[in-house]
Amino acid sequence: MKTHSIDWNTIWREQRKQHHEANRNSTDASFWDAKDAARRFYRMAQENNGERVEKTLRDMPLIPSSRVLDVGAGPGTLAIPIARQVNHVTAVEPSEGMRSVFDEELAAKRIGNIDVVPKRWEDVSVADDLSPPYDVVFASYSLDVPDIEEAVRKLEEASSRYVYIYWFVGETSWDAMSRELWPHLHGSPYVSSPKCDILYNVLYSMDIYPNIETSPLRHINRFADLDEAVDYFAPRCFAVTGEQKEVLRQCLEWYVRPEGDTVVVPGDSTRVKIWWEKANS
Repeated sequence: MKTHSIDWNTIWREQRKQHHEANRNSTDASFWDAKDAARRFYRMAQENNGERVEKTLRDMPLIPSSRVLDVGAGPGTLAIPIARQVNHVTAVEPSEGMRSVFDEELAAKRIGNIDVVPKRWEDVSVADDLSPPYDVVFASYSLDVPDIEEAVRKLEEASSRYVYIYWFVGETSWDAMSRELWPHLHGSPYVSSPKCDILYNVLYSMDIYPNIETSPLRHINRFADLDEAVDYFAPRCFAVTGEQKEVLRQCLEWYVRPEGDTVVVPGDSTRVKIWWEKANS
């Protein structure tokens, strides 16, 4: 009997397309081009004593001679502490705002063993833009790409041994807030980005059988006051008019909680670490 396989890469592509249409066909990279947003992202990663960063570093097989590739490095949240432990890091980051903060941190911390490649992963040529092979290749919440299968092939091409992908399980705290907001802001439903169930099946269809580990991920956004929170979330929600910003404010009033002289917008999600060691490595 003839079997019919599911094209999981197409499913990824279609859900991502619907997600971007719900997000007014904007991109995450364009939002982070604002340097203030990139700086806030960097500060947020230091909350809870950098718990997520420390856990990620503990999880990776890093030794002093390691060469590491960080795909979607942001402002250097992981690349900079990793660089202190290894021989070399190449960081791929398309956002101008993120790279600006990254450069400032490199200078302030006097880190000299990181190369930054200012491109989207889908535009990177492993042979021409990078310096493979890398002992560890990882992408931390950065594979918002139209062709996830091709993105994974390039991760494997760049790696001599290990590949790590960090992604989300189920609905994130941002998804939950957006699902509530979108009908009121835009008169349409919110569509989340593809999650790890699709990613796993893409890998399986590529004959990659990875290890998987889930863990809680706590988000903390800290602001001076509610006005600052509205200003931060408005561009992410595409809240432009006064009426839309008032809808956002009313929603945030329910989420925020005071903490000292600040207010925080907390969120709890579940993250997944997907990793494998290349065959014949």
